[in-house]
Amino acid sequence: MNELENAIVKRATELLESGEVARVVGWTKGEFAYDPSPATFENKEQLGNFVYNDFCGANLSKYLVQIAKKDGRTAVFLKPCDTYSLNELVKEHRVDREKVYVVGIECQGKLDNYKLEKAGANGVTEERYEGDKAIFDGLYGKTELDKKSVLLEKCLTCKGKKFMTADERIVLNEMSETSDDRFSKVSELERMTADERYAFWKGELSRCIRCNACRNVCPACTCVKCVFDNPKSGIAAKANDDSFEEQLYHVIRAFHVAGRCTDCGECSRVCPERIPLHLLNRKFIKDINTLYGDFQAGEEADGKTPLTSYTESDLSPAEAMRKTEENV
Repeated sequence: MNELENAIVKRATELLESGEVARVVGWTKGEFAYDPSPATFENKEQLGNFVYNDFCGANLSKYLVQIAKKDGRTAVFLKPCDTYSLNELVKEHRVDREKVYVVGIECQGKLDNYKLEKAGANGVTEERYEGDKAIFDGLYGKTELDKKSVLLEKCLTCKGKKFMTADERIVLNEMSETSDDRFSKVSELERMTADERYAFWKGELSRCIRCNACRNVCPACTCVKCVFDNPKSGIAAKANDDSFEEQLYHVIRAFHVAGRCTDCGECSRVCPERIPLHLLNRKFIKDINTLYGDFQAGEEADGKTPLTSYTESDLSPAEAMRKTEENV
């Protein structure tokens, strides 16, 4: 157990034993170091399986939609980027902030299992670092890699290390930041011809198996009854029948979260087919910034988003289209 993990478990134990909270939301150990899972802990004994390492990329805020409805207060450990999502959930009255005790925790970037596997680091049992070099011990030997090369995409374009909301913080070291342009791939797609973009997305979305993982993990998808679960829709909970349907699901979902998506990257992280779904959301974010000024969903727990407010200075549809095209 590393120093940071020790500090987190110690604080979780104190919160539970003092009765200040009824439960703690964090991560539990998997079979290997690389597969921890979100979990709820209700006593000191259960905390024996608590883990926090560089594979804990999951955004825990979505789990509060249901867990925080239970009796008593819930403690949750959130990385800086996760706090944006919690603010949005509070803003939309999906989570009662008074029933949640937020502990902001240090994050130095999280690892991407798929990148590690592709780089030959399989069956990882332990990770450690020497400067920018990441060393992975595994079932098949030791692998040394540049840490940045195996970070989650969302960590390469980190929004910053500031907590948007937190009741306390556990930060033992200065948190490093990456400075990659998160809109670079979106701009690349915008420069394509319409036929080229269509071919790109047709190739990506054709791999979708409609597992609904992207929707289920998304903090912005909290409808009690999802339109895609409506048995009368003809497209409820099944694999795609044709190319139109496979595009319909993801495009509609992107429209539904537009202006509310915090760009947490969970949709792409959990996709078993590695479809870059975050690019659809980033396109909307980029256009919103162009048309209404820079806006970051989740920076505040109140106020309206650009798409849920109106002013007389808002652009007309024709003006918006022209400005968007000029910004490509």
